[in-house]
Amino acid sequence: MRLLKSHPILGLANSYLVDSPQPSNISYMWNFGSLLGACLVIQILTGVFLAMHYTPSVDLAFISVEHIMRDVNYGWLIRYLHANTASFFFIFVYLHIGRGLYYGSYKSPRILLWSIGVIILVLMMAIAFLGYVLPYGQMSLWGATVITNLLSAIPWIGQDFVEFVWGGFSVNNATLNRFFSLHYLLPFVLAALVVMHLLALHEHGSSNPLGVSGNTDRLPFHPYFTFKDLVTIFVFLLALSVFVFYMPNALGHSDNYIPANPMQTPASIVPEWYLLPFYAILRSIPNKLLGVIAMFMSLLILLGMPILDTSRIRGSQFRPLMRFSFWTFVACFFILMFIGSQHVESPYVEIGATATAYYFAWFLVVVPTIGIIENTLMDIALAEETSSQVISQKTPAPLLQSVV
Repeated sequence: MRLLKSHPILGLANSYLVDSPQPSNISYMWNFGSLLGACLVIQILTGVFLAMHYTPSVDLAFISVEHIMRDVNYGWLIRYLHANTASFFFIFVYLHIGRGLYYGSYKSPRILLWSIGVIILVLMMAIAFLGYVLPYGQMSLWGATVITNLLSAIPWIGQDFVEFVWGGFSVNNATLNRFFSLHYLLPFVLAALVVMHLLALHEHGSSNPLGVSGNTDRLPFHPYFTFKDLVTIFVFLLALSVFVFYMPNALGHSDNYIPANPMQTPASIVPEWYLLPFYAILRSIPNKLLGVIAMFMSLLILLGMPILDTSRIRGSQFRPLMRFSFWTFVACFFILMFIGSQHVESPYVEIGATATAYYFAWFLVVVPTIGIIENTLMDIALAEETSSQVISQKTPAPLLQSVV
C-alpha cells in the first residue's frame, strides 16, 4: 500500500482511481463519464483491428468491409461492436452534456473542464463523420459529398478548399485515404483530450446534485464509486450485446449496404442518427453560408454557458422555471432529430425553422432571462427580510407586542 502512494506512476493512478475524494451524494447521472471511457477503449481497440483488414480505395473499400464481415475470424463481431458502440458513445455523451446543463456543471470553478468537454464533442462528431464514409456505401459517398461541399460556402476560397479536401474534383481515392488516415489518428488526439478533461476534473472534483461545493462530505473513489461505475458498465455491455447479436443494423442506414454509385443519388441523403439535430439546423436556414455557421455555432454556443447563465444558483434542482425550460430544450432537441431524418418539404421545413430558432433562443434569451428574474426575486426577498429585521431591532419590545 505504501508503494501505491509513493511510486511516481502508481501514485498518480492511486490519486485518480483510489483516493480521489468525491461528493457522497452524486447519483447515477454521474456515471456517464466512466461509460464514455469504456466506449472510447472499445472503439480504439476494435478500430485498430478493423484497420488491419480495411483497404482505403474506391474500388476495394466496400469489398474489404464485406471481406471483414464474411472471411475474417469474428470480423462481423468486431465491425458490429465498432458501429454500435459509436451510437452508444453519442447516447452517453448527450446524456453527459444534458446532466451538465441541468446541474450547472459548467459554472466556476469547472469552466475549463466544460470547455474541454465541448471540444471533445466537436472532435467526436468529426471522427464519426470520417468513419461513416469509410464503408463506401451509397450513404457514405453521398454523405461525404454533401458535407464536404459545405466548405464551398466559405467566401472566395470555398471551392478551392473543397477540392483540396477531396484531393481532386470529386470524392475519390485521395479523399478516402485522407479520411481513413484522419479517422485512425484523431481518436488518439481524442484520448489525449480526455486525459486533459480528467486533469481538469481532478483539480476541483465532481459537482453534485445539490450544487454545493465543499470537502466536508466526501468519500474515496474506491471502492464506493468503482463498484457503482461497474454496475452501469455491465448494464451497458448487456445492452450493447443485445444490439450486436440480435439487431446489429437497427441504428444504421440500409442504403449503406449498396455499393457507392456516383451516378445514382439516393432518395434521401441523411447522416447517422446522432448527427441529425445539427443536420436539421443546417437545412433549416435557406442561406448556405448562414446554415453552415448556424450548424457550427449550435455546438460552440455551449462554450458560452458559463457566461450566459446569469443565475447565482448552480443547477436546476431548486429552480422550477429553469427546470421547465430545460425540458422544453430537450423536447426541441428531439424534434430537430426527427426533422433531420425527414424530406425537405412542408410542414417539416417550418417545424425545423421554429425548433432551430428556439434552440438558439434557449441559450441566448431564455437562460439569461430566467437567471435575471431569479436574481431579482432573491434580492427583493432579501431586502424585505433585512428591512423586517431592522424594524424588529429598532422597535421597543412592549410596542412591538402591542402591534402584534
